[in-house]
Amino acid sequence: MTLEIVSPEAKLYSGQVTSVTVPGIDGEFQMLNHHAAIVSILAKGTIKVEAKIFAATKEGESKFILGADRKHHLAIESGTLEMNDNKIIILVD
Repeated sequence: MTLEIVSPEAKLYSGQVTSVTVPGIDGEFQMLNHHAAIVSILAKGTIKVEAKIFAATKEGESKFILGADRKHHLAIESGTLEMNDNKIIILVD
């Protein structure tokens, strides 16, 4: 599936992923390939990206931290998410 993460300043990530875990307002949830369409508001927390080839943009490289779980973590204050047709777009603050 395809993931794009965009902040007000720049696009932080654009590439193929195997899973994405996000901090929803009712708790953390994960999206895998062919997840049902969803729109959600995100709370303060961490986005966790799992990808065979990690594709952070030049602007986003310094914002991600590789965790002990081998996923790339991005701390956010809030955001919105839309997943449709196997493409995830996340707008973060």
